[in-house]
Amino acid sequence: MKSSLAPVWLLLALLALPAAAQPAAAPSAAAQPTGNATANDLVDRLAPPPAATRGLRNLVPEPRSVDLVVLFDFDSARIQPASLPLLDTLATAMRSDRLATLRFLVEGHTDAKGNAAYNQKLSQRRAESVIGHLASVGIERTRLSAEGRGATDLLRKDQPYSLENRRVRITAMP
Repeated sequence: MKSSLAPVWLLLALLALPAAAQPAAAPSAAAQPTGNATANDLVDRLAPPPAATRGLRNLVPEPRSVDLVVLFDFDSARIQPASLPLLDTLATAMRSDRLATLRFLVEGHTDAKGNAAYNQKLSQRRAESVIGHLASVGIERTRLSAEGRGATDLLRKDQPYSLENRRVRITAMP
């Protein structure tokens, strides 16, 4: 009689791996950017996972990111006052012990409406505007870099004009 223990051992070995070593689930196409979150929520979403164990030394964790709904005036890089509390909460998270040594990429994204070159420049200005606000509340500019993505990385590809596509992505860079 053949032993059926091999599949059980494989399953147990996979379950014993730290989360950083397991394959990441693909992000949902319907993922929603957040319009409000606590500083602790943002820290949990951006902080790198705990270091891998001895046998997994060569694993490099993927950068972690969060999509934020930051509202801007129409056709402008001026942040609307309603979005300032969310950015202030982000700044509080960035000052936390778990994030204080990290650098961050601030990506601006637009929907697909309008000229691609114009959207890329607008998204760059919006990312820079977010960095300007974060710097004004005490986050060192040397920890922040801006990148305009225009409509090249739509969150809702099935709805290219959707509000969810107009967002700012914050990525922690270990």
